[in-house]
Amino acid sequence: MSELGIKERRVNGVTILDAVGTLRIGLRFGRSSVTLADAIVALLANGHKKILLNLDGVNVIGAKELGDLVWTCLEARKGGGEFKLFNLTPTTRQLMQSTKLLTVFDVYESEAQAIESFHNNMTPEVNGAASNVGA
Repeated sequence: MSELGIKERRVNGVTILDAVGTLRIGLRFGRSSVTLADAIVALLANGHKKILLNLDGVNVIGAKELGDLVWTCLEARKGGGEFKLFNLTPTTRQLMQSTKLLTVFDVYESEAQAIESFHNNMTPEVNGAASNVGA
């Protein structure tokens, strides 16, 4: 079994987690035994409230992993943070669309758009149309 390959970096106050290869959320974060959800909780505890997950290259996400992503998103919100996704592959986007998870996550096409969303309170594009909340 491969380890979860996630690299952490920061850009303009936003923590970006880059997934490498197949996303196996429940297994490992980097080379430690920390799950993605636990890593998010630790980031929040250390004051990192703006978190992005780059799903570029992740073509396989199973039902359990989708559940883990939803749980992670809810934990981030509960901890006062924001957890957003970007660079979904067409397969992942289709899966999220068919499971209606695009209504749960803030999803962006590019890293630049996702980072900008934290600073400009942009709303994500869903199915090609931007939604306006609280305007």
